[in-house]
This record gives sequence, C-alpha cells and structure tokens, in this order.
Amino acid sequence: MYRHEWKHPINLSDRLALRQRLTAIAQPDPHAPDGRYLVRSLYFDTPGDRALREKLDGVNRREKFRLRCYNGDLSLIHLEKKSKVGDLGTKESVVVSVEEVHSILHGDLSWMAHSGRTLVWELYIKMRSQLLLPKIIVDYTREPFVYPPGNVRVTLDYNLRAGLSPAGFLHPDCPTIPTGDSPAILEVKWDAYLPQVIRQAVQLPGRRASAFSKYAACRVYG
Repeated sequence: MYRHEWKHPINLSDRLALRQRLTAIAQPDPHAPDGRYLVRSLYFDTPGDRALREKLDGVNRREKFRLRCYNGDLSLIHLEKKSKVGDLGTKESVVVSVEEVHSILHGDLSWMAHSGRTLVWELYIKMRSQLLLPKIIVDYTREPFVYPPGNVRVTLDYNLRAGLSPAGFLHPDCPTIPTGDSPAILEVKWDAYLPQVIRQAVQLPGRRASAFSKYAACRVYG
C-alpha cells in the first residue's frame, strides 16, 4: 500500500517546537520507550550510482534497497525495499540474520537464491544483473510519534552521520562522520487523509516539503 509522504528540513528551534506540539496531541511510538532510538541503515546502489542519480534527478518512479537495524540490536535486522512514485511511498521488509548479512557483505550470495523469501530473491537478482552492492552506512537519531486516525506517523530525524565502510554495518562502534550542515528532517506519512490537527501541528513558517535524502547527504562523503 502506497502512503503519502512529506519531508521538511528543519532547524533546532523547529525541532523543539514540533516535539512540544506532537507530545501534546500524538502518541509516542511504542517501539521507542525512551522517546527516541538510533537508526542504522546500509544502502545498496549500482557501480554507476543509479539510485543516487535517480533521486538527485527527481525521477518519478524509483526504488532503493537497504539493510536496517535499531539501537545496535543485531537480533532483528530487516532487508527493506523503499519504492517511490511521486509523493507516494511504500516499503517492503523481511527479516534477515546476522549470518546472512555477513555473507552479503563478503560477497557470498549463493544462499539468497534458495532463501524462500521474495525480497531476498529480488535483491539477489538485482545484485547479479544490475551489480547492486553495499555502498554506505547512514546513522541518525529518530523521535517518532503516531496518530491513529489516518494511520499517521511523524518523525523527527537528526544527528545524521555517514559510515564509509559498508563492512562496519554489523559493528556498532564502526567509525562514522557527521554530515556537515545537514538539517534535521521532519517526516510525515499517512494513508488516505491527514487529520487537520496534525496538519496544523507540523506547519512551520517558511518551510516547504522538499526532496531531502539522507542517503544522498551521506554519499557526499563516499
């Protein structure tokens, strides 16, 4: 199912104001018991950086593959495919093991053909045919909020960092570098409609939705 998506670059004062508003009207995400968590993603791309170029060129229909874990917990790693059509997005996800991720990072793809998981099979085909390979680690802190009417999810993402060695994905202490002046990001996602109370809460003077990409911001460094 495709969902509507907004992204807004924001500054520190915006983030503090949004946090106060959202705390008053929305619910904390149950997956963030302390109100926030750390996100680590490892993105795939072709040798010619097809995913990066399509993002920068504003291609209407595009996709990206990534591995993702939270708070350094390697007991639950997801392989995800994020697909976009204009301002609509959808995500497919399947659990993979540490051993399977280790195999991918070291070029052993043979097991993927017989994994019995459609998304793993699709990544395998594209790693073989398009030469997709792990490119860069993207780390950041996320503060998530949920609002059940409209199935709304609002997140505040900041402290963006890039890890230049894909092999470090499984190592929580692998070196990462801050991405310069990258802003914090407000993301709003919803299904059929966005309730007015949320629409008003996330409005910021002089801010407009943009095509900011954490992946693209980190690729500046490697």
